[in-house]
Amino acid sequence: MTDYDMIVIGAGPGGYACAIKAAQLGLKTAIIEGRDRLGGTCLNVGCIPSKALLHATHMYAEMNKNFASIGIDVRDSAINWPAMQAHKNSVIDQNTKGLEYLFKANGVTWIKGWAEFISPNAIRVSETVYSANNYVIATGSQPQVLSGVLIDETRIVSSTGALDFDQIPKSLIVIGAGVIGLELGSVYARLGCDVTVLEYADEILPELDQDLRKAYVKLLKKQGLKFILSAAVKQSQVDVDRITVTYNDRSKNEISKIHSEKVLVATGRRANTRGLELEKAGISLATSGIIPVDAQCRTAVSHIYAIGDVIAGPMLAHKAEDEAIMVAEQIAGSEPHLINYHSIPSVIYTHPELATVGYGEARAKLAGVATKCGVFPFAANGRAKAANCADGFVKIITESETGKILGAQILGPSAGDLIHEICVAMDLNASATDLAAVSHAHPTYSEAVREAAMSCDGKAIHFI
Repeated sequence: MTDYDMIVIGAGPGGYACAIKAAQLGLKTAIIEGRDRLGGTCLNVGCIPSKALLHATHMYAEMNKNFASIGIDVRDSAINWPAMQAHKNSVIDQNTKGLEYLFKANGVTWIKGWAEFISPNAIRVSETVYSANNYVIATGSQPQVLSGVLIDETRIVSSTGALDFDQIPKSLIVIGAGVIGLELGSVYARLGCDVTVLEYADEILPELDQDLRKAYVKLLKKQGLKFILSAAVKQSQVDVDRITVTYNDRSKNEISKIHSEKVLVATGRRANTRGLELEKAGISLATSGIIPVDAQCRTAVSHIYAIGDVIAGPMLAHKAEDEAIMVAEQIAGSEPHLINYHSIPSVIYTHPELATVGYGEARAKLAGVATKCGVFPFAANGRAKAANCADGFVKIITESETGKILGAQILGPSAGDLIHEICVAMDLNASATDLAAVSHAHPTYSEAVREAAMSCDGKAIHFI
């Protein structure tokens, strides 16, 4: 007899969602997690604490730059960094303790420790062996290392160390202009830190359409971020008073150096599968280091599944959660919902926010799809102007012949929330005309989405 119907390895967003859903569906479920707190990277050293700092520093920036213009006189403002860190830590505690409560309420057993397979049917944690009818690998990812740059989490840090500096650095080099680099770079730029972003590519976020990327970079530069593109980082040298980063300027093919107090390495993440002894379970990794799975997230061993960052696709917490629910439903014998990966959104939580889903205009054209786009600027949205956040725009991409929505890119206030209206429309195979026909409350930011949908047919009300 087995100990459990399902054992989940890893208690991040994918793992804990899978365990809770499985328990709700009547499966005897355990989850293995070696950290002292549940929630994985996202809740402890990733999504949640970074948003706490992004929100706090945005409030500070708004107070200094915009409060006077709306009639609020704030003088002698100052940053209390220990208090800001305490707020961040309090948010982490609330979320992780909430998970412990949910586990108890749903009857999920937390096995504390690190798991390793000893066979396809058994797993060991410390000296105890457990068995289950089904296993779900949800061990997430960890920061990608960069040759020549040694992370010590004190002066040269990953995203984990960047959330926990003892004090605000005077200068910061960010290596990598992806989501993590831009978000944390924004946090420290708002606090007066001199931030320079080194990016290997010739442009940041190449998947964006050029009009959106150009507007986004302009806004980030206005906020104090500096960018050095085509920069191939070679090495770092730590001295008593500064860190020197040496890079090859690929546009000029010459070696350059830059100095700062701290360095953040934000060059991506890799699947966290080390120590699982997957070969003993009969599972081989792909050359990219991820676990191969089928459309239902099943590995080569039929009763072992893998979800989230350890399999192909974007490393997004909500993508992992979607896969988690699908797997739990499948194992429980329910009709699993199928995931439309094309309608999974991605958000960068700078200010303004940047959110995308599906095809951009350029990508659709590369795929040979004839497109028609609708654009509406927040400068023409009454709510955005009243709130002093009228930068950016909504862009909806449709198929020319049918008007079916293929994707969208939003730069502006609450973009991370607004994008979901378009995700729903895409899942329902709606057209821009369908979306434009839906009443939107006035005055709201969401009116910009409706107007962009109208604009696909050249019929926007508040913009020509």
